[in-house]
Amino acid sequence: MDKPIRVCMVLEGSYPFITGGVAAWVQDIIQGLPEIEFSLLTFSPQANQKLRYTLPPNVKEHVDLVLSDAPRKNAGKRPKKRSIAAVLQFHQHMFENKVVDFNALIGAPKRLEEFDNGLLRDKNLWNLLVQSNLRKNPAYPFSDYFWAWQSSHRLLFNTLQAKAPEADIYHAISTGFAGLASLVASRKRNKPFLLTEHGLYHKEREIEIRKADFVRGYQRDMWINIYNNLSKICYQSADVVTALFEENRQKQIELGADPTKCLVIPNGIDIERFSSVERKKKPGFHVGLVGRIVSIKDVKTYIAVAKIVLEQIPEATFYAIGPTDEEPEYYRECVAMVESFHIQDRFIFTGRQNVLEYYAFLDLMLLTSVREAQPLVILEGWVAGVPCISTKVGNAPEMLDYDERFLAPSKDPEKLAKNVMYVYQHPELMKEINERNKQKAIRLYNKKDLIQRYRDLYAQLGPEKWKSRAGEVT
Repeated sequence: MDKPIRVCMVLEGSYPFITGGVAAWVQDIIQGLPEIEFSLLTFSPQANQKLRYTLPPNVKEHVDLVLSDAPRKNAGKRPKKRSIAAVLQFHQHMFENKVVDFNALIGAPKRLEEFDNGLLRDKNLWNLLVQSNLRKNPAYPFSDYFWAWQSSHRLLFNTLQAKAPEADIYHAISTGFAGLASLVASRKRNKPFLLTEHGLYHKEREIEIRKADFVRGYQRDMWINIYNNLSKICYQSADVVTALFEENRQKQIELGADPTKCLVIPNGIDIERFSSVERKKKPGFHVGLVGRIVSIKDVKTYIAVAKIVLEQIPEATFYAIGPTDEEPEYYRECVAMVESFHIQDRFIFTGRQNVLEYYAFLDLMLLTSVREAQPLVILEGWVAGVPCISTKVGNAPEMLDYDERFLAPSKDPEKLAKNVMYVYQHPELMKEINERNKQKAIRLYNKKDLIQRYRDLYAQLGPEKWKSRAGEVT
């Protein structure tokens, strides 16, 4: 009997500890491929988090690491000259905004434990740090720059030291530290590196960094450069790169991915499950947001839309359908906002629910996110018979045919409310449009097709075929 293919999925801040689109996608892939064994290498902000998913039986190993405090050996020992040269080159390229050669960092030390605070015992590296601060960060204290430098390098070097489970394929579900760990494991073990992106990791991190008040001066540029370069080296080094839609594929190619190795594999949903919904019209007009109550979903804009619409459609009811415990402070702020608008009798936070029960009667779905990739809730709603309005994020504009009746800029409650009014005023037209959208979802976004694409991809990268290809690598 042939030994099953073993795939190590590498994830950062996601499955199986966080619910959401990416995590649901991972669970679907693992459950949909029971003949393949999976290992998980996950990077988390803290240890011993509660699992939000039951791991399927074909998950054979799970290693969870906290990068910021990963255990380190030989701390403080002076590194070898080759390691110092690799770090100096790393910084030179970073300052000149060139592509950083992470392969040199991977291959330089005899032991990856050499990459530690002992680096700063070397006079050349300490001088580099001081001069970099004077050149790039003169308006801020050296201590700020030092701790930013230490923090960023600790994350990088702990990633380089991460011991991934043995596998036939290393499959990173983003660039960043997950991508770097997959690259290291694939190089050390001569195994293929498969990279899948839902959003664009480096762009998401840049948005967060630019919003953070505590990241100042060149610290900001340093972090952005690190994330950009992590993405570049992952794109350039991966044996196969997949994106959810063509626009993101083109952006991956712009940053160095080989076009011949870049594939578009769109999201997919369980068509049978969502098409089984029996629609039952309720009195009034019912609008839903399906998603976690977190800042990235911009529930506050959704609440503002509700306030505007209720002034024109007083019989409307708005639902925020999803878990409230991921960002509890944000949830409390949302509740306070609803109360301050005096709409709590028409706005309901449902908590975690079976969404099919809501798809049965919702008249409209609203997506107010500030960041998405290819939102599953749009597809679910279409197949269940619910039209959708969305902000112009990720692949949503293309999915909605760039139709301004159903699209609005992020954080624009007035435009979103105008679109809601359009749907309310044109019920018969919406039935026609939604039937077209339903057929489009069935044709293009079937989860069975998604799973088969990855089954084929894993087979193409499996041990036997990879051996013949690896022998050709110089």
